[in-house]
Amino acid sequence: VQVVESVGGSVQTGGSLKLSCAVSGPISSRSCMAWFRQAPSKERDGVAAFYGGPGRDSGSTYYADSVKGRFTVSPNNAQNTLYLQMNNLKPDDTALYYCAADRKSPWACGWLKNDFAYWGQGTQVTVAS
Repeated sequence: VQVVESVGGSVQTGGSLKLSCAVSGPISSRSCMAWFRQAPSKERDGVAAFYGGPGRDSGSTYYADSVKGRFTVSPNNAQNTLYLQMNNLKPDDTALYYCAADRKSPWACGWLKNDFAYWGQGTQVTVAS
C-alpha cells in the first residue's frame, strides 16, 4: 500500500483548504483511511477517518472533537483517493498533516489511534492569525 498526500498550503484564519491523498494497493489492506496531524513539539493526533470495508458500517466517518463541524473526510468512488475538506480554519490547525491507511475494523478505525501500517510523507498546513 502506498500513500501520497497532495501539497498543503497557507491560509488566513477562517479560510478553507482541501487536502487529497492517493492510496494504492489492495483495498482489503486499506479498509480504514485517515488523516492525522502533528504540530511542533506535540504528538501526532487523529483528525478524521473513513471506513470503507465490508459490513453495515461501510461508509462511516469519524472525527476528532476539535474538528467536528469544520472538517469533512470523504473518498472518491474508487476509494483510491481520500479528501479532507477543512473549513473555518484556526491557527491551532497549523500542523503537518499525514494521510494513513490500514486494514481495521470500523471500531478500530473510529479510535483514530496512531498505529496505522501505511503513512504518507506529510504535508504542511499553516493558518495565519
